[in-house]
Amino acid sequence: MQGAGWENPDNLPLMVANTLIGSWDRSQGGANNVCSYVAQASAEEGLCHSFQSFNTCYKDTGLWGVYFVADHMKVPDFIYHLQWQWMKLCTQISDAEVNRAKNLLKTNMLLQLDGTTPICEDIGRQMLCYGRRIPLPEMEARIDAITTQTVRDVCSKYIYDQCPSVVGIGPTEAFPDYNLIRNNMYWLKI
Repeated sequence: MQGAGWENPDNLPLMVANTLIGSWDRSQGGANNVCSYVAQASAEEGLCHSFQSFNTCYKDTGLWGVYFVADHMKVPDFIYHLQWQWMKLCTQISDAEVNRAKNLLKTNMLLQLDGTTPICEDIGRQMLCYGRRIPLPEMEARIDAITTQTVRDVCSKYIYDQCPSVVGIGPTEAFPDYNLIRNNMYWLKI
């Protein structure tokens, strides 16, 4: 999906949504103990070997989505579960899920700053993107200010009833028709 650029205020809520989707690898185990519905479904039903949600930001746009590796006959099932979670982000995500994702996002951001090289890369990226280094307390306050409704609204803007870009590599005979994928990008709202 098209995402938000670095300077767009929608960037941080998309990062929270990205954290809610998460990542998983079948060698990790413990999927029943992770908060991601997609990871739980992948482990319980053998939907994929691994998946990784991403939120790539550029100056004025971004790319938001999921990479995954699956047996070719499981691709439709994985896509169904992923799209179900995407629609849930837009319509019925809970306060507890958003709070857990915000805490995990803050933790991951801090863990990425372990060492001089990652700190220098972070400073350089922030200087290029924001023109200044954002202090950690300010970034934490920005993340804490994100509400469940903000996540729903931003996800609705970027995900709900939008045309996804879809690419399949390898045996794709079981890959769902694009029209079916596109039709699953909305739920009827009452």
